[in-house]
Amino acid sequence: MTNELNADLVLEGGGVKGVALAGAVSMLEERGYRFRKVAGTSAGSLVGCLVAAGIPGTRLREMMQAVEYRRFRDPPPLGRLGPLGAFAAVLAFKGWCKGDALRSWVAECLQEAGVRTFADLPLNDVGAAAGLQDEPDRRFRFVAMASDLSQGRLVRLPWEYRERFGVDPGEASVADAVRASTAIPYYFRPARCPDRISGQEAWLVDGGLLSNFPIGVFDRADVEPRWPTFGIKLSGDPAVPTMNRIDGVVSLSRAMLSTMTGFYDRLRTGRPDVIARTIVVDTGDVSATDFDLRPDTAEMLFERGRKAAALFLDGDGQRAAWDFDAYKRRFRRACDAPAYT
Repeated sequence: MTNELNADLVLEGGGVKGVALAGAVSMLEERGYRFRKVAGTSAGSLVGCLVAAGIPGTRLREMMQAVEYRRFRDPPPLGRLGPLGAFAAVLAFKGWCKGDALRSWVAECLQEAGVRTFADLPLNDVGAAAGLQDEPDRRFRFVAMASDLSQGRLVRLPWEYRERFGVDPGEASVADAVRASTAIPYYFRPARCPDRISGQEAWLVDGGLLSNFPIGVFDRADVEPRWPTFGIKLSGDPAVPTMNRIDGVVSLSRAMLSTMTGFYDRLRTGRPDVIARTIVVDTGDVSATDFDLRPDTAEMLFERGRKAAALFLDGDGQRAAWDFDAYKRRFRRACDAPAYT
């Protein structure tokens, strides 16, 4: 292995395509990177919590390829009665599947690394701790993004557990945060918890509804970064605008939903500084909700993730190899204040 390098990670959501995220992470790890902080949305939060827990790339590969994704389909008895039953389950429970099986799998994987609550993922970084004296609830290595339907805003867990829900973030379950972040609307039931600010119940669903690629979550404008924040993206090259083909009412509805849910991210992902630090993985035509994913398809996704990360680091005829110093010279100015991310 080469000399150890530090980096923060931001992982995009993408359902079962998250296997490709694990592939990219494994290549970065092989090249000597150690991940200090990790944030993710939906499948990005699922993979991200395992990375933050210190599970090595080789084991991560085994976990992601061995899982039977269909076990995550856990509808109640009502939801097993064909399409009408599924529709009735959505009406009754606001989601077809319970999400318990997914949460249990995440908890089992984390338990292997000795992680249960966010207190097991402390940010052991003197430089960062000094800069976060007024923000102790951010002193954790992992952040999961969820969408709060009750207030129409992005929720960053565990950062907002104390203020919003009256919960000590160190005592909060990591698996519960991932469960909220991965709650695909209508597919999984929303996660619900009392909101101490509004006095009502918060309904939390897939963070991708508001930000599927929260690349700026660790960015600071007032200091020079000590190490890079790499983004890993599954849904397309951020330099290429998304095109929605519209030829009828259904495609029009899909295009409107895509525009609404992707607008926030597109404000950021088209910027040159974001493109320069983003690894883009081509996941082909694999569907995010293909819970019948075949082992050979999972292997293909993993290898594509590895290939994309290697290309990002080494460059090719169209893109220069990754160079953190060159990145800072172009996009960041040095500051007099102590640098931390």
